[in-house]
Amino acid sequence: MIDVHPIMALRGASKVNLFDVVPAFSKLKLFRRDRMACAYCGQRFHERELQCEHIVPESRGGGWTWMNLVTACGPCNGRKADRTPEEAGMPLLYLPHVPSRFETFLLEGRHIRADVHEWLAARLPKSSRIGSRLS
Repeated sequence: MIDVHPIMALRGASKVNLFDVVPAFSKLKLFRRDRMACAYCGQRFHERELQCEHIVPESRGGGWTWMNLVTACGPCNGRKADRTPEEAGMPLLYLPHVPSRFETFLLEGRHIRADVHEWLAARLPKSSRIGSRLS
């Protein structure tokens, strides 16, 4: 049996700073970032009842980016339709953000050992909505 530590340091420096890389987008990570809550009505839902909602609609050039997407329930997404939140009279209850590298590890939903989870959670930005709520 080989003991492998959860966090390892290697010699040298990485040529890419992973903290500067925008994390890959996925629906599940978006829903977890937004704590499974609709950005318009604030209610929490099960994953199957949620949708990715473009703040600036795709038809107007809005992209699939962390800063242009929020979680919405079906009724709110349908009511907002192809309009901005301002045009629809539906202000966002929270603002989107790009998850930090530490938040991304937690959002991916992998099985993370408790000690590593605590280490990651301790390094989250103070403004993070994620925190230890994913454990």
